[in-house]
Amino acid sequence: MMGPVQVLVVGFDQPALSGEILAELTRLRAAGIVRLVDLLLVSRAEDGAVETLAAPAGADAGLGGLAAALLGQPDGEDEGGMEVADDSVWSLADAVPPGSVAAVALIEHLWAGPLTAAIQKAGGTPLEETWLAPDDLATLEALIHQR
Repeated sequence: MMGPVQVLVVGFDQPALSGEILAELTRLRAAGIVRLVDLLLVSRAEDGAVETLAAPAGADAGLGGLAAALLGQPDGEDEGGMEVADDSVWSLADAVPPGSVAAVALIEHLWAGPLTAAIQKAGGTPLEETWLAPDDLATLEALIHQR
């Protein structure tokens, strides 16, 4: 059984992934923290059209296939989106601003698998998940330092 999987969309000025990012994902995988399930590179034109970019040199030819199948084909083959917990639909096109490029990573949080299982075993149901925005994170850090 898989642990929780996060969809992480990261915008870039240029459609290239640095070796630093891939090295960090490799380090996190080796530590048993996360696993990169798939990675899709996309661009969104000023008119809103989203298209898939070629995988980086040396990458597996099938890179991005799982993400495209799950999230919807960016090249307009379907209008797909992904249903989220509150019955709304999350759209890749909505996540990538016009005129930009992005890497869309499916990241399995290996560390959270046992926690999720313990919550389910205790009869708990996750009600909400979110990440603090950078400004909120800075506020939290300031509050912690005030203690």
